Amino acid sequence: MDLDLQGRIERFTLPEILQLIASSRKTGTLGIQKDDSIVMVYFKDGSVIYGYGPRQTFHLGQLLKERGVITEQQLEHAVNIQAKSENSKRLGEILISREYIDRADLEQVVKDQVEELLYSLLSWESGSFKFYDNQFPTEEEITVSISVENVILEGLRRIDERNMLKETLPDLDAVFTISASQEGRRREVSMEANEWNIMALVDGRRSLNEICKLAGGEREETLKKLARLKLAGLITKTDRTPQSETVSPQLDKMVNRLAGLFEDYLSAKSQTVRPVNRMVTETLIEEVD
Repeated sequence: MDLDLQGRIERFTLPEILQLIASSRKTGTLGIQKDDSIVMVYFKDGSVIYGYGPRQTFHLGQLLKERGVITEQQLEHAVNIQAKSENSKRLGEILISREYIDRADLEQVVKDQVEELLYSLLSWESGSFKFYDNQFPTEEEITVSISVENVILEGLRRIDERNMLKETLPDLDAVFTISASQEGRRREVSMEANEWNIMALVDGRRSLNEICKLAGGEREETLKKLARLKLAGLITKTDRTPQSETVSPQLDKMVNRLAGLFEDYLSAKSQTVRPVNRMVTETLIEEVD
């Protein structure tokens, strides 16, 4: 990614953009704009460490109050102090100094706040973006570490996936394999049990249609999980054709040939079992070769 990463969301979806930054282990800021809404997402070595957007971000103090971490009175007190502060202290800093919360409380809420912001972004179908390499508009005292893959997986669970399915998996006869991890970058992926089960069926030989049959359950739900895995960069398309297309004809031929041999055996009363067994074995070897 030597050139500037910028463009329109209509051409590059946000999951693709986030995955590109993550897989390249980039550090810097992704700026995203839609109409008059602007969001900034900070990355360090491919992981999200912070994000803000006035129209998308939930108010920190409100989140703390809704979770019962602070009371209404404590929040009002901290907000009043912030309003009177000459150096515009951050609300979290004030709450910690007053011992209303500890740092762990603040870090967890900041993480949840950034994740909710990212989830909301995944529903954007238009807008523009630009990545600023090794640049951060603000210095944040509290930063977090969020897996891009986890954000994409969870975010796509929350939105309508019908159109996403058609765009992400246009060819259901395509064969996928598990993506290799980038050198020097650890993947910390949290998946549900049924998603692990689907991913286990992705072996670089089966088509998406075959995986759906083996998975059981509702076909559309399996495809949704496969689409999320693809958008999260966990599985990738190969140039191979489904194994069944090349192997099944051979197997059918072998089965038909064996059936004929056994019919001959049953009708040939005078033959012994040994010669027929030898003939079956030789035929199998010939068919495989």
